[in-house]
Amino acid sequence: QVHLVESGGGSVQAGGSLRLSCAASGVPSSFLMAWFRQAPGKEREGVGAFYLGSGETNYTDFVKGRFDLSVDGGRTTLYLDMNALKPEDTAMYYCAAKDWYRGTWDTASDYSFWGQGTQVTVAS
Repeated sequence: QVHLVESGGGSVQAGGSLRLSCAASGVPSSFLMAWFRQAPGKEREGVGAFYLGSGETNYTDFVKGRFDLSVDGGRTTLYLDMNALKPEDTAMYYCAAKDWYRGTWDTASDYSFWGQGTQVTVAS
């Protein structure tokens, strides 16, 4: 059974940094893990994905160069390092997992497993 638990959210000033963690259990090595975010009144959108088998990553354009995905040595924790944060990054951030071949990395409906979310608030 796949289980995902996010942590690390909080409040930060614009330009600051945060590290989100997603502790994963039961995730097969063939899966990819991703971060999504959802702001009030907006659709859930993909932030980035990490392919556990290959180590490849994908990022959405609005975070390229600012956010970075990584995993621990045991590939049981997915990290999202967020730098140069902007007020528009304010959202609930969710960790998700799925088989790598299912759909596209940034389509929320393709994911079978989700964490409960962690709030990120960036003040201007």
